[in-house]
Amino acid sequence: MTSLTLNLSQGSVSFTFSRESAQDLQGQVAELVQRLKAIASQGSSAGQRPSPQPSLEYRYTGDVFLELFCNPNIYPSPFAAKVLVTVRDERIRLTAEAELTRLIEDVNLFLEQ
Repeated sequence: MTSLTLNLSQGSVSFTFSRESAQDLQGQVAELVQRLKAIASQGSSAGQRPSPQPSLEYRYTGDVFLELFCNPNIYPSPFAAKVLVTVRDERIRLTAEAELTRLIEDVNLFLEQ
């Protein structure tokens, strides 16, 4: 296992993460991007209200507990979306926001290693 570094709005956090978990996360984030694109395309149709899409709720338990949450219904596009990141163990808990596009880059960079 190697370290995944997530760049947050202010600062970053690194923790041990498995390749399989990163691939799972990459797939779930790709689905989130598709939901965000669906909302954006429905919203641009002649005054139609987009149908609600499910949120991303990703959880990973390893050396630390990682939780990612994003409600796609409140963002106009994938480029504007933010993800709430929580990393915790028995001694510390960190909760911060990260840009979705930066999260995608971080996971892709981890998988390229």
